[in-house]
Parts: sequence; structure tokens; C-alpha cells
Amino acid sequence: MLLGGNLISSVEFHSNMSLVLFMVGCPLRCRYCQNVELFEGGNEISLEEVKNIIDHSSEFIDAVVISGGEPLVQFNHVLDIFNYTKSIGLKSKLDTSGVYPEKLKFLLDSKKVDFISLDIKAPFSKYEKIVGQDIGGNVKDSMDLINKYNVKLEARTTFVPTLHTKEDIKHIVRNIKSDIYTLQQFRNRCVLDPELEKVENPNAIDLKRLAESLLPYFDGIIKFKTAEFGEQIVNKG
Repeated sequence: MLLGGNLISSVEFHSNMSLVLFMVGCPLRCRYCQNVELFEGGNEISLEEVKNIIDHSSEFIDAVVISGGEPLVQFNHVLDIFNYTKSIGLKSKLDTSGVYPEKLKFLLDSKKVDFISLDIKAPFSKYEKIVGQDIGGNVKDSMDLINKYNVKLEARTTFVPTLHTKEDIKHIVRNIKSDIYTLQQFRNRCVLDPELEKVENPNAIDLKRLAESLLPYFDGIIKFKTAEFGEQIVNKG
């Protein structure tokens, strides 16, 4: 398999210390992507080597998170890793763009994943305009699929001022079903499209206010994530 790196994190799987594995490969080319180095390349590594990384971290972690890139590009390896993760009593989380609902269903049927973070990059009908590929239907199918299983779901959107409007964000929230919705701050460093380096990062206070304005439209937990404040829950009332 191709791995882009790994790290220990206290924030990638809420309330758990986790080992995060970054898989190489992604079919999308989102203009604001900050993980360009994960499009291709990486280090060729065997499953046994990945098991060793997990074993060496097992005393300090509660979970393994597979992120990317789009991890389901390497679907068989994701399944192998989660099979091992569950066999030694660790929780598992997948970060995905939702572009491969068929592969996602196979993974869900395996009952090896506990938590999924699904990127909702735009209103489903505006994916082609904002992302460049008309895959909104795939993402909605993935969301609907996850909700049929006993798996916790976080939907999350990176708010890019020149690509999204505030009404886009409200439209997203009104049309999703998940346990958590996280609004993320766009950062203009090392993005795929150099033109977006000229775009100012959203003000943290403004992003918090936007997150607060979503409360009437969403029954679950709403969070916002900024460089200034980290990840915070928006309180109701």
C-alpha cells in the first residue's frame, strides 16, 4: 500500500487518542486542498509494517484513523487495516469524501468501522461548480448509506469565502443527516490553486457566528474549527 505518513492525535477521533494513517491517492482535485502531497507518491509499505506501527502505538492510543487523500482508493488495504485494528480491541474511524458509495457499503457491511467523517464540500447540486466534478449524488448516497448503520457520522465542510456563500452552508445543513456537523476554516497556505492563496482566511469570530446561525436547522451537535480557537462546540440557547 502507499502511505503518506502517520501521527498521533487527540482531535481526529473525538474523545480518543488515535493513530492517524494518511493514505495516498484521491480522484478529486479540490482547489482548496491542502494535502496535495497525498495525490500520488508516498511510501510503499506492507501490511505487516503498518501492523508494527499500530502495535508500537497501542499503549498510547484508543483508535486508528485512516485519512487521506481519499482512503477508499486503496480500499482493500483499508479493510485489512481495520480488520487488524478491531482484532486487537482498538476503535476505528474513516475520513472520506463519499465519492465511492459502493466501496463504503462493503466496508460498513464488514462492521469494522465505528466512526466516519464525511466531507460535504458543497450543496449536493453545486458539486460540479465548486469541486469541479458532478459527484454530489455519490456523496448523498454515501451519507444516506452511513445513516442506515450503527456508525457515528460527522459531516464537515471547509468554508472558502470565494467558493461558498453563507446560504450554501445553510443549504447543506438543512439537507444532511448526521450526528455532528463541523464547519472548518479555510486556510490559504499550500493550497492546490495558487489563486486561492490570495483569499483571506475567514475571520474566526465570523465563522463562529455562521456556525451559530446553523443551530435552527440542525438537530445534532454543531462545531466550528479554526486555527485561533481550535475545535469548539456551538452551544444552544
